[in-house]
Amino acid sequence: MSNAMQNHPYDPLTPDTVLDAVESAGMLTDARILALNSYENRVYQVGLEDDAPVIAKFYRPGRWTRQQIEEEHDFTLELADNELPVVAPMKLDNGKTLHEFNGFLFSLTPRRGGHAPELDNPDHLFQLGRLMGRIHKIGETKPFTLRPGITLQRFVKDSIAYLLDNQFIPESLMPAYTTLTNDLVDKLEHIKHAYHYNLIRLHGDAHCGNILWRDDYFHFVDFDDCVNGPAIQDLWMFLSGDRNNQTAQLSELMDGYGEFNDFNPVELNLIEYFRTLRIINYSAWLARRWDDPAFPMAFPWFNSERYWADHILELREQLAALDEPVLTLY
Repeated sequence: MSNAMQNHPYDPLTPDTVLDAVESAGMLTDARILALNSYENRVYQVGLEDDAPVIAKFYRPGRWTRQQIEEEHDFTLELADNELPVVAPMKLDNGKTLHEFNGFLFSLTPRRGGHAPELDNPDHLFQLGRLMGRIHKIGETKPFTLRPGITLQRFVKDSIAYLLDNQFIPESLMPAYTTLTNDLVDKLEHIKHAYHYNLIRLHGDAHCGNILWRDDYFHFVDFDDCVNGPAIQDLWMFLSGDRNNQTAQLSELMDGYGEFNDFNPVELNLIEYFRTLRIINYSAWLARRWDDPAFPMAFPWFNSERYWADHILELREQLAALDEPVLTLY
């Protein structure tokens, strides 16, 4: 184990520290603690005496400022106040949702169960569209002022530079990777300047793992990546399969979305643009977190020559997808 892994910022976050942190917020624990699947942050279910367990989320040190996290909390609470089904942080007696203990910023939320939506179920897609329409109606009333956006610079250019500067790309694949990413950046630059759209407050990471279906209703969780961006960023991840499948899925989503909000069809030109940004950023995210002991255990397939060869193949497919005709609503 490297020195970096031995001195990771999460090392002091022991079970006792987690329990002490929750009790510092005024709750009496019963010493039961269960680590939940989360890698960017550390998230635990903590049992309470004579009450339902709570979820304690410890934010990755150095990722967000206190003010950026509070902006996320304010947005989630605003949605909850407008009767949106979101799992918002608990506001304790002191009026705060963000707490600090032994150098860790953390929040507490109620426990919610459920399972992921079924994206081949038209009713689920329709309901997701309705909820996103409502979320975006509130999100467009004012922008975030402190949280970063989903930009070509941040998600692609900085990611590529990090991978190259830190020698993650195998030497044998370097010519293919650099040529391909140069072509992708040129293509993405063209798309970025070709279309105009409004920036609104978004969930930002609306994949199925952040949506819970229970009692015939959805709950949105984990607004940790909320950003300013176009509405399509919160919608395109619900689309999968071939063109016919995606067109049918898009129709159901937009039928629901249109009940509460208007959608700018120009943003359909950005589906593959934002998919490409996510693919490139994901690889760099894994690389940036590789000194965290949780990552090599959770992603053992990462950073092999096979992984990077497959990644290059995926990027080639994305370069072709950027030239495909865009999806249509009808």
